[in-house]
Amino acid sequence: MTIIQGFREACTVAKAALEAEAIDNAGNDEAFRADLLNIARTTLSSKILTHDKDHFAKLAVEAVMRLKGSGNLEMIQLIQKAGGSLKDSFLDEGFILDKKFNVGHPKRIENAKILLANTPMDTDKIKIYGARVRVDSMSKVGEIEAAEKQKMANKCEKIASHGANLFINRQLIYNYPEQVLMSRGVTSIEHADFDGIERLALVTGGDICSTFDDPGGSKLGTCDLVQEIMIGEDKLIKFSGVAKGEACTIVLRGASSHVLGEAERSLHDALCVLQSTVKDSRILPGGGCPEMVMARAVDELAAKTPGKRSLAMEGFAKALRMIPTIICENAGLDSSEIVSQLRACHADAAVRSNMGVDIITGETGDMVKNGITECFRVKQQILLSGTEAAEMIIRVDDIIKCAPRQREE
Repeated sequence: MTIIQGFREACTVAKAALEAEAIDNAGNDEAFRADLLNIARTTLSSKILTHDKDHFAKLAVEAVMRLKGSGNLEMIQLIQKAGGSLKDSFLDEGFILDKKFNVGHPKRIENAKILLANTPMDTDKIKIYGARVRVDSMSKVGEIEAAEKQKMANKCEKIASHGANLFINRQLIYNYPEQVLMSRGVTSIEHADFDGIERLALVTGGDICSTFDDPGGSKLGTCDLVQEIMIGEDKLIKFSGVAKGEACTIVLRGASSHVLGEAERSLHDALCVLQSTVKDSRILPGGGCPEMVMARAVDELAAKTPGKRSLAMEGFAKALRMIPTIICENAGLDSSEIVSQLRACHADAAVRSNMGVDIITGETGDMVKNGITECFRVKQQILLSGTEAAEMIIRVDDIIKCAPRQREE
């Protein structure tokens, strides 16, 4: 308990030092946008997108700024399309669905009223599971098929009665229901994946229906324009002027699916960090600077604290200084020399210092001038979560040391 108490006191002091080090430019839109770009570049610097980090940082910041503070990343769609290079990736307003219109359907629909559904539309053939039907003539089989066909026709009439001119279904739509819907002036899109139809419901403001008995109880999605577009060699459907104006799509281009997959994961990380920064606009210098500030504050507390708790605090400060040490070692630099220089730079608590590890020059550098910044909210959560994890490990120490259970002979 003595160690845990020392850790908790050290965490409280470190948190206060972190808050004092934070910079807030929320009142200046231009400075805040520059902060977001710097954070995005810092996040992408260690990933596959590092060579094009300026381009992707702009895409990520523009996408997050469109959310207008809502922080709902579901509004941002990421689509992978092989071909071209990573620099060909772009941000498009609205929602893009990775599907195409069926043959004979209009490729452009204005003022679309969209009915979203997750319902089977393939019962124009006999499908009776777990049962056996015996008939004495082929005419009876024809009667069963006609009944199934009429059932599907009635279902299509109910769908058309909702007043929609575009029907999007998560499941397959067979030829007969497609013909019936088209004759009633309803264009259909089949087999939209579940993630895609969920996002469509979100951005168009519609409901996903499974039954169609109550036309008034279903909310239709709205969109100014639905049209087919070409990206590379593929056809996709773009929804422009959706109900949720902040919705957008980032189309990723690349040489292979492996590159695109890694690019999407990297960009998603940047979007999550930017979302946290928009919610809490405070930022911190990077490059191990905040860890050195917290370590200095914890060392000062340890020097004033009597008893064994001070040893726990010293261990806490040493752990914080391991972050710039690891940064130096990963960059192939002399960690002992650079960390010692950082301790000297941060020795005076009365003077604010933004010095951190500059791996480009191999020396210490001003992190704010170099544009290496981090999100305050993320850094604070790392501190709190790391302290809690250490406490849990210390608490279960007695259980780890229990004698093993004797095996039965």
